[in-house]
Amino acid sequence: MILDKIDIGVLVNILGIGAFIAAFCLGIVLLFKTDEGRKLKAYIKQLQKSLDELDEQAKLIVKTDLELNKTQEELDKKISGLYTLQRLSRAISTTLDENQIFTRIEESLVKELGFEKAFALAFDNTKEGLPNLILKMHAGYDEDEAERFCQKLKEKNIMAALIKHGSLFSSLLPEGTNNYKRAEFKQAIEEIKTICGLSSFSGSLISTKDGYYGLIIMGNESALSVLTEGDEEMLGILATQLGQTIENAKLFEETFRSHQELERRVKERTQELSSALSAIQQISKRKSEFVSAVSHELRTPLTSIKGYASILAGGQLGELPKPAKERIEKINRHSNELTELINNLLDISRIESGRVELKIEPQDIRQIIEGISDIFMPHFKEKNIAFSSDIPEKLPGVLADANQIRRVFINLVGNAIKYTPAGGKISISARKDNGSISVSVSDSGCGIPEEDLEKIFDEFYRVSSQDNQTIKGTGLGLSLVKYIVEAHKGKIWASSKAGAGSTFTFSLPAA
Repeated sequence: MILDKIDIGVLVNILGIGAFIAAFCLGIVLLFKTDEGRKLKAYIKQLQKSLDELDEQAKLIVKTDLELNKTQEELDKKISGLYTLQRLSRAISTTLDENQIFTRIEESLVKELGFEKAFALAFDNTKEGLPNLILKMHAGYDEDEAERFCQKLKEKNIMAALIKHGSLFSSLLPEGTNNYKRAEFKQAIEEIKTICGLSSFSGSLISTKDGYYGLIIMGNESALSVLTEGDEEMLGILATQLGQTIENAKLFEETFRSHQELERRVKERTQELSSALSAIQQISKRKSEFVSAVSHELRTPLTSIKGYASILAGGQLGELPKPAKERIEKINRHSNELTELINNLLDISRIESGRVELKIEPQDIRQIIEGISDIFMPHFKEKNIAFSSDIPEKLPGVLADANQIRRVFINLVGNAIKYTPAGGKISISARKDNGSISVSVSDSGCGIPEEDLEKIFDEFYRVSSQDNQTIKGTGLGLSLVKYIVEAHKGKIWASSKAGAGSTFTFSLPAA
């Protein structure tokens, strides 16, 4: 056998070497496996840490996304609410009727604001005791239901606690806030929730310049509907808009009533003035008729007196003694003055009654003034009065009745001569003034006190002063002048100072 032939020592050596090699290889394998295990364990540990970090980041991303979604939802709700609030504000601000303001708050708009129910109450403090509550609008309630809780709110006197608290109130306030430290206010909030069937609500008092007008409350019956601070803000904005609109409506109502009252008073006053004017016109008409009748009655005997006085003064019935002749001449002179007075009265009466027909034609004012100056030239020379006129060469004519305008000049220049002392000055000037011609007659006479200027055109009015006591006149000349000028659609006025002369100016339409 082979084993027999092999030396047992060699075999042992071979087996020892193999065992050593096997042990060495096993040692190497074991050594390799232990190092890889450590590395693997470290790698797994690092991987676990990374996975944990990724998990945390994923959780943070999910949380942030949820918060962003919530914020976006709240923002969308707020934007939608603001759009609705804008529409609602525009709707209520377009009326000036206080009763129609709250009817513009429709149920659909309330729901768009995120509420299920709403109501508005007005305070009525006109009666004694608890302030009465007047239901102005309701949404989500029927009429009877709204009236019932309105009465309950009044009986509980909840409004007093709300008014003490301030303008905004809400069921959103947490238990820890200062507002809830007031038991009265907390009880009022709970009472509103119970009486009105609301799980949550926001409310605001409606303020005007006169104080609190009322309140508006919007809320939800469902506990799933959650209020936000944005809901409170929107309700506060709506209450402010309501207060401003109510204020505008009240102001409009006050203005309208004041206008009506003013209109009523004006109407009454107009009727009074109309009645007074009618009475004055009637009196004036009777006066004119009386003056006309009396003037005509006086004219006939006066004509006879003048006629006989002229015959006697002319010596046609024989020569009269000098004293008798002087008296006859005085009778004749006074008769002429009385005739002038009667003629003026008749002229005024005719003009007032519209019985004078004016022949309006273009007239050359220069020619009329030259004719008047020729008439009065002897009087100017008699009193040594310096007369002058200032009429532009190319002055347009006037639309007037020549005879009547001559009477105006005769009266004005005649008065100027009467009241201007010897050695004085009289002037006539004319100028174009827009669409009219203004003519002025000025003198250096005694003048007219300022307080008499407004009265000098009144019938029979004469300025009372020491300077003109000896100057005779009827007080009708300037009245007649005024009537004639106004009949031509013109104006007349005077400017003067006592002791500094006078200027009478009248305007007539230019031709």
